[in-house]
Amino acid sequence: MVLDKLGSNLYKAIQKIIKAPVVDEATVKELVKDFQRALLQADVNVALVMELSQNIQRNALDLKLPPGISRREHIIKVINDELINFVGEKPQELKIIPGKQNVLMLIGIQGSGKTTHSSKLARYFQKRGLKVGVICADTFRPGAYSQLKQLTESINVPFYGEPDAKDPVALSKRGVEHFKDTEVVILDTSGRHKEETALIKEMQQIEAAVNPHEVILVLDGTIGQQATAQASAFKDATEIGSIIVSKLDGTARGGGALSGVAATGAPIKFIGMGEKVDDLEAFVPSRFIGRLLGMGDIEGLIAKVKEAESPVSEKDVMAMMSGKFNLQDMYNQFEAMQNMGPLQKVLGMIPGFSYKMPTDEVENAEERLVRWKVMIQSMTQDEKDDPKKLNRSRIQRVARGSGTNEREVRELIKQYNTMRKMLKQMKGSRRMRRQMPFKM
Repeated sequence: MVLDKLGSNLYKAIQKIIKAPVVDEATVKELVKDFQRALLQADVNVALVMELSQNIQRNALDLKLPPGISRREHIIKVINDELINFVGEKPQELKIIPGKQNVLMLIGIQGSGKTTHSSKLARYFQKRGLKVGVICADTFRPGAYSQLKQLTESINVPFYGEPDAKDPVALSKRGVEHFKDTEVVILDTSGRHKEETALIKEMQQIEAAVNPHEVILVLDGTIGQQATAQASAFKDATEIGSIIVSKLDGTARGGGALSGVAATGAPIKFIGMGEKVDDLEAFVPSRFIGRLLGMGDIEGLIAKVKEAESPVSEKDVMAMMSGKFNLQDMYNQFEAMQNMGPLQKVLGMIPGFSYKMPTDEVENAEERLVRWKVMIQSMTQDEKDDPKKLNRSRIQRVARGSGTNEREVRELIKQYNTMRKMLKQMKGSRRMRRQMPFKM
């Protein structure tokens, strides 16, 4: 889940407003205090926290309510809008010119995840049907060549490197020439520290030699407010076109990194959400904040379905949202979820699921999914179509057929009923319907 602790704290603060019998000035001030506490714990700059808090309190209390909108809904919208402005407001797309060579030069300090994200970026564009090549120009770090070679081979992306080379500038030029007929060329450079003058100069020499389409800074999301100084130093040294904030899967300090980078005005275009090569997402502030607040990300969920080349359609996704689905549909959703990546990340895209699911329900979810699928496979089609027919004798038969026990089968049925009820409730929410990209 994205910034799990920060998101959970913000979600709890919003739930107080939703459940409060009366929404008055005192309620709003209490909400603002909860937000301040959550953001400060996530290492967001104090001045930025105070500015955000004042904006939320002022707009929540002073702005005139739009027609047909309750005070509660207005406050949630204010929070959502202010947080989106906080991290960048509009999405910044990395534009590639198809049919031409686009050199993307990755820079960053050592340990930021730059080499890993070179392969992630390669995978991102590969999935979009572009011809991709990767160059290892890191002649400084032992093991950089073999690490990047192994990563690119795992995704079948062409690789260029010279393990014994000493001159990264000349190597970069040869690599770019090697991939002259390739649309996206990703150039991984040596790690640098903001005060290492010689390495900054080397970076500028490489940039001058290959004339990249875009320079991309990879920033470690766990470094908190230090990200501001790093982003500023690199911005002064080169024309930064993009920033990738890495390691945002679960870390609280990522709030400081995101807000710090946004304060420099450098555009965040991607976020790294895990260790796997597919764990890279285009940064869309509105969708990011939606998931952070537990409101979900329907667009992202549908995009994940399409990326996984799953047979699940938009209609199928909305069936899951409406609660009108049987155990066969649930089985199909399990398969789709497994194709889309770790279950916890997928659930984070479904409104209401991010923080409502108890921690013990989420742990070991992948293993449970496999067992549940086997149980459903052991049922008759009649039972899948109408789970109410699963009486004690049928449950015993399913348990024997799936190599499980009756308790586990009953747990599956309970989970199905809970999921169906929760989704049915969300369908009735006016705010939920307004978030939908198509009619239900």
